[in-house]
Amino acid sequence: MFSNKTRHRKKILVSALTVLLVLVVLMGKLGYIMIFQSEYYLARADLLHERERSIKASRGNILDTNGVVLASNKTVCTISVIYSQVKDPEKVIAMLSSELGISEDDVRKRVEKVTSIERIKTNVDKTVGDKIRNYCLAGVKVDEDYKRYYPFDTLASKVLGFTGSDNQGIVGLEVKYEDYLAGQNGMILTLTDASGVELDGAEESRLEPIAGKNIYTSIDYNVQLYAQQLAIKALEEKQAKSVSIIVMNPKNGEILAMVNVPEYNLNDPYTLNYDLVDNVTGEAYQDLLNNMWRSFCINDTYEPGSTFKMITGTAALESGAVSLASTYTCTGSTTVEDRRIRCAKTTGHGAQTFAQTVMNSCNPAFVEWGLRTGVDNFYLYLSKLGITSKTGVDLPGEASSILHKKENVGPVELATMSFGQSFQITPLQLLRATSAIINGGTLITPHFAVKAVDATGNNAEVFHYQTIENAIEKSTSDTMKEILKQVVEQGGGINAYMENYSIGGKTATSEKLPRGNGKYISSFIGFVPAEDPQLVAMCIIDEPVGVYYGGTISAPVIKQLFENILPYLNIPTR
Repeated sequence: MFSNKTRHRKKILVSALTVLLVLVVLMGKLGYIMIFQSEYYLARADLLHERERSIKASRGNILDTNGVVLASNKTVCTISVIYSQVKDPEKVIAMLSSELGISEDDVRKRVEKVTSIERIKTNVDKTVGDKIRNYCLAGVKVDEDYKRYYPFDTLASKVLGFTGSDNQGIVGLEVKYEDYLAGQNGMILTLTDASGVELDGAEESRLEPIAGKNIYTSIDYNVQLYAQQLAIKALEEKQAKSVSIIVMNPKNGEILAMVNVPEYNLNDPYTLNYDLVDNVTGEAYQDLLNNMWRSFCINDTYEPGSTFKMITGTAALESGAVSLASTYTCTGSTTVEDRRIRCAKTTGHGAQTFAQTVMNSCNPAFVEWGLRTGVDNFYLYLSKLGITSKTGVDLPGEASSILHKKENVGPVELATMSFGQSFQITPLQLLRATSAIINGGTLITPHFAVKAVDATGNNAEVFHYQTIENAIEKSTSDTMKEILKQVVEQGGGINAYMENYSIGGKTATSEKLPRGNGKYISSFIGFVPAEDPQLVAMCIIDEPVGVYYGGTISAPVIKQLFENILPYLNIPTR
């Protein structure tokens, strides 16, 4: 009897110990999971019981100064499948293959992939998305999305830029103002059971997206359009490599138009705007695209030639090296050390006043004015007029000027720089410097964006840009304006003369490196009214065929531009 009780107790003890051991093991396992693998299993639990679908935020529009939409959104669809909900996979595969134009093998790989949700195709036209939705096939999801759309295709392409497949800015204003334009995506949260099937009667919870802000720019659609039409005409007539036009308010730096033809189609930015002779692919093709997207006005530099004489003349006057009473006798050339520098008029201009040297664009005279100014003063005014720094324009990839180091500048270097050779700047740097010369001496920041406004039209954020006053004296500015007015009325800029408007300006014809290759850049800068400029414009024709003088082919382009836009902009007549 005692022995049986003892054995019974032992059995109970063993059983208790076994249960205890099992509990200890389970507790240990549970503790390990809770402490060391909690994040993993929480994520797995969320995957099984909650399914998230992103709701794309509407990207903000880019508009011109009058509210014309230059970049907007087009509703498209994202097509997805949920593996656990697909009841007739063959029917789903056949339908999606047919409607989306994707091979059945590719669709099958996605439909049969065991994931919580598998994306089939994005940026699907809304009419196709609606058609797929109407099939009402279990497991097929159609979510509306947005695709960037540019109503005017090529207009201001190298300013606006474009977005990628994820609707994120890649170049131009689109990437510069990404933080304003992008908005915040929302979310749809759907409850499912452990097998991933959505629960009947369970409501979807939504976190609504916040639309991006609209960016209002200084671009004027009408001015941009007409400038682009003129540039295309000049490109075709002169069989040029490119034509660029910039129109800007010289008082505040607002850019009304910036054209770089040939432009490209913003709705098809990965197709070259010309036909390839050879079959180019890979990195070589990408290089061609990058070059197509570049803006000559800000991304590239060039030798400005005689338009730069405005800066040399300003520095000479401002530093006191010359005055209106200064004279120079041109014999057709001058010699600096071992360098002979010729005048465009080989027989010489004879005796000239300072103003006449500007009107005649006399190279030997400007060599003299530069040498009188001296290296220190010359570089001082290069800095004051913004030539030694970037303009700060609100576009990515702005190039820097390429100048001689001051300590390396001798008489020959100073002589050639004085008439716009042996260094390189961007067109926009020159236009900025010109603006300071004609606006009374204030160095402005060229820009496009004016303000950011939310989707309700409220909470406007106005953008502000740096200005530097007193870059030069107002008296110097007034003198240069009068001289540049005479350039158009009596000098090399006569082809920009207008009877009803007071125009000032300067021409240039610069030979590209290497010298003697027969390739030129022709340009003209004009401003109006000459006494109180409200508009400054530049035309650059790169490698024209045939006649290449700036006064002959570039000045008339600006005249045509002014004839059409000045009445529209209510610029005062004489």
